[in-house]
Amino acid sequence: MAESYSSALVQAPVDRVWRVFGDFAALAEWHPAITAGELEQDSSPFAVGAVRELRLADGSTVRERLIAFDSLRRSYGYEMLEGPFPVWNYRATVRVAPITTIGATFAEWWASYDLATDPDTDRAAELDRVFREDVFATGLIALGRICAE
Repeated sequence: MAESYSSALVQAPVDRVWRVFGDFAALAEWHPAITAGELEQDSSPFAVGAVRELRLADGSTVRERLIAFDSLRRSYGYEMLEGPFPVWNYRATVRVAPITTIGATFAEWWASYDLATDPDTDRAAELDRVFREDVFATGLIALGRICAE
């Protein structure tokens, strides 16, 4: 099983960051790699079982299902149902926590997944880079910009 992880210091109060990051339906509103997104079947973005469909900048789509949501711990988990990545058993988690001494937020985003083909060191490293940098880190940087406004 492979893992990818990214974290960031967001210069905004945790409640403001969670309002943006904690909305499972709102990723397309702030992540630069997502051009459109919507929830299927008019479900709640905070209800386990909700499915979102995201359109990526390259035109491909990703479908993800919310599998855990904890508003008290400011965290949720989701699994990828369909997507352009050669992985299976993809499960990701987002979490935010207050940095109380400075009034900022520590944000984390990570995933574990299996490669869809035989483990190839180069392919695994490239997927880790894509998830860690292009998805998670890029998203966390954009989250920081949105929440600091």
